Amino acid sequence: MARFTIHDLAATVDARAASGGEGSYTKKLLDKGAEHCAKKFGEEAVELVIAAVENNRDHLISEAADVLFHLLVVLKSRGVKIEDVEAALAQRTSMSGLEEKASRKRD
Repeated sequence: MARFTIHDLAATVDARAASGGEGSYTKKLLDKGAEHCAKKFGEEAVELVIAAVENNRDHLISEAADVLFHLLVVLKSRGVKIEDVEAALAQRTSMSGLEEKASRKRD
């Protein structure tokens, strides 16, 4: 069996976002706007934290899958591609985490 990747999930999100049907949860989320997508992502992130605190491995895996899906939906809602995030990560990993964090611009 082929390995399912974040790129596969991003392609699925893209395809479902482009669908015209009412049967797509992804399309319904995106049609409600970026703010709604972000709120849903936040809800899923909280559920992930709860699963981690409860130390329930299966629940944690399930919630992590939800978080990754909803993260990609948020990115899609704002026109950001997974490759953009990967480029930012690649740049960050060229130095230690502490150095990278210290180098970030302050608002």
